[in-house]
Amino acid sequence: MAENYRKVTEFKDVESFSAYIGEQGYHIGFSPEGRHEALAQTAECLGKTLGNRWAILPMEGWDCLPDGTPSDLTMRRWLRFASSGAKLIYGTEAAAVMHSGRSNPRQLMAAPHTQETLTLLVREMRRVHREKFGRDDDLAIGLQLTHSGRYSHPNTDDKLESVTAYAHPLLDKKFGNSQANVVRDEEVEDIVQHFVTAAKVAYAAGFDFVDIKHAHGYLAHEFLTAYDRPGKYGGSFENRTRFCRKILEGIRAAVPELKLSVWLSIFDIMPFIKGEDGTGKPMDWQGVYPYAFGGDGTGLGMDPDLKEVSAFVDLLKSYGVDLICGTIGSPYYSVHMQRPAYYPVCDGYAIPEPPLYNVGRHLAAAKRLKELHPDLKVVASGLTCLQEYLPHAAEYAIEHGWADFAGIGRMVLSYPEMCADVLAGKPLDRRHICRTFGDCTNAPRNGMISGCFPLDEFYKRRPEAIRLNELKKK
Repeated sequence: MAENYRKVTEFKDVESFSAYIGEQGYHIGFSPEGRHEALAQTAECLGKTLGNRWAILPMEGWDCLPDGTPSDLTMRRWLRFASSGAKLIYGTEAAAVMHSGRSNPRQLMAAPHTQETLTLLVREMRRVHREKFGRDDDLAIGLQLTHSGRYSHPNTDDKLESVTAYAHPLLDKKFGNSQANVVRDEEVEDIVQHFVTAAKVAYAAGFDFVDIKHAHGYLAHEFLTAYDRPGKYGGSFENRTRFCRKILEGIRAAVPELKLSVWLSIFDIMPFIKGEDGTGKPMDWQGVYPYAFGGDGTGLGMDPDLKEVSAFVDLLKSYGVDLICGTIGSPYYSVHMQRPAYYPVCDGYAIPEPPLYNVGRHLAAAKRLKELHPDLKVVASGLTCLQEYLPHAAEYAIEHGWADFAGIGRMVLSYPEMCADVLAGKPLDRRHICRTFGDCTNAPRNGMISGCFPLDEFYKRRPEAIRLNELKKK
């Protein structure tokens, strides 16, 4: 249980925390206090010389207008990211390429009707960044394109309208899916065209790159394990990667100048459910588990050689993809691994493993991918749980070649200035360091907008904060 795991705040300095991590054998390294030379290095990526090694990761938004157009709340969030000091910014949230693939009814959409507002957003991000840091020619802003697949809630928060790649023996049981949810080949072709259209919109709006989401069990990622699907989109490696290839081919033909990135679950595990004591446990399975892309067959670990993952990355590079953000697991069925935290989300389970162990798994996966593909630019993720020691681990990972960029997601909601403060050698503002309370997830899981309700004064004052506290009491 979480209460049995030592909290980051128990440690008085990076030396004592590093010693504890070493004793536990977690795959995390730490640079000494005050070091940020590696994070301050420039990087050749996406056709630009980027000004430093910080990256702001794409998260899922719940505050756009019903038609997917960015709202004032969306604008506030994006401009805070632009003022963070990071030089690689993924927008920064996942944009659905079509209504039926939205993860929630207020998710951003990348479509012709949102292009005008997206153009304004990008222009304002560049202006804010330029005014604060003096230049924006060393800044890359991207937009992540996605179809939520099995986890689509396009019309209401409480109605799941799944679109699946194949009949999955465990996930169908967990989420109540059936053969009727499996997308037909002709529907796949239509989804591909929506990805291409979304990329054209992103290019016209002024984004430097698009990121294609092949992670977390969403539709594109699920196709990678569609062994049981008949026809041209399932079975062989060639067929299982056809969806991705068609998207990349279409984007290359339509907007050849647009740079490409991929958000990739480097390895996956089997689904977890809440046990009788409330703690997460893997679903029952006998024998080799084949549905975890990048897994070792046990359903719980990573293939050390990353055989299929490496072959997939070679394929991506052949289409000009030179940047991959590495993640693991899924927030829908293995949240303890995918989003290491001390506090479980409201509809989740008590964590079955130390969260810092799973921070180490993120870093180990990124390091192994980088070892296999040294020519590839890799973004490390899953770092927020390190809290005040996040910059030390980020510096170590970049300095030692484990990754090329240190990516932060939840942390930037409460403390976007962390990137700039570290690079300027300033002490961290401990009042705004994310403590992984999970309210940025708890609020939208209960039909409210997402934000850092505990630490961001803007959200503290909103009526949703009162509602959220009442729900948590119950």
